[in-house]
Amino acid sequence: MRFMSVRDLRSKSAKVWQDLPSERELIITSNGRPIAILAAINESNLEESLNAFRQARAVDAVASLQRRSVINETHAITNDEIDAEIKAARKSRTAKK
Repeated sequence: MRFMSVRDLRSKSAKVWQDLPSERELIITSNGRPIAILAAINESNLEESLNAFRQARAVDAVASLQRRSVINETHAITNDEIDAEIKAARKSRTAKK
């Protein structure tokens, strides 16, 4: 896996597009931190690549929600408490209209 700064991407973009098919993926960094992934695709694998990417993002979102629920100590609430929260949110939305 190769890393490249945003600055290098701007100045060497032609080389990046030329090398990407053989490298398969490239991590883009800003101030030394990863901010994006460039991945080689083609017409035959576009849909599969998009689906895999979306699935990975969904898994990451769920994991993030689970971590936050532990931090906020809401990971052990009961179904009745969940229903009460939903009811309160709906009531609040209705009151704003």
